[in-house]
Amino acid sequence: MTDSDNDPNGPQGWRDFRPRDVHLAFALLTRLPLPPIHFDPAEKRPAAHGAWAYPLVGLAVGGFVLAVAMLLGELGASAPVAAGLALVAGALVTGAMHEDGLADCADGFWGGWTVERRLEIMKDSQIGTYGVLALILVLGSRWALLAQLISEGALAAAVLAAAVSSRAVMVWVMAALPAARTDGLSRQTGQPPMPSVLAALGIGVVVTALTVGHALFLIAALAGLTGFGLIRLARAKIGGQTGDVLGGTQQVIEVVILIGVTLTL
Repeated sequence: MTDSDNDPNGPQGWRDFRPRDVHLAFALLTRLPLPPIHFDPAEKRPAAHGAWAYPLVGLAVGGFVLAVAMLLGELGASAPVAAGLALVAGALVTGAMHEDGLADCADGFWGGWTVERRLEIMKDSQIGTYGVLALILVLGSRWALLAQLISEGALAAAVLAAAVSSRAVMVWVMAALPAARTDGLSRQTGQPPMPSVLAALGIGVVVTALTVGHALFLIAALAGLTGFGLIRLARAKIGGQTGDVLGGTQQVIEVVILIGVTLTL
């Protein structure tokens, strides 16, 4: 056995995808009442190895949001009403953790002058002006875009592509940046190995190709450029990533993908 075989980030990662990763991904990224996960005390495999399954959570969340919007449409709800209640349904499933991360990042990144102060603000449960503005802008954009997509009859493809690919980009950000804190969930989770990153991005590309194939290259370009920009921003502001950074990434990338789809209608 070579040293690379013992390396948790080594080539064996391709053979290290486990069904339990899906369970763990849903437990981390949703508030669904799932059975508890029992960990082996001797387990040395970082939880981040299972990040490849994050886009699968997006597929389920996106499917639920889509089902709610379609049901409301069948009941006669207008496009703005259906879009708004679909957003509420999605927030209930995820516990609004991504929205919370977005608000914390906005407050911390622009409310502090030093890395230490920014991280302190991000950890504070109170929300400030920057956080409120970020939520208004992003949620307002998502609501308006979903309403337009419902009116155009293109909701299904856009919602699924955005929900899956935005969580795939989260995995890329996890791998590209070290944990910004010496403690916390991000530090405990670790960084995903390259096989997990490529698998997550691959799932995002496949789902996007199957749903909005005509817009695949535009969406990939927009998501890639935005993800790169967010990586640079987080590195400059706090020197790495936290759970809040990942949540904010998901929200921003989702808006970007929805915009990309509407541009091709």
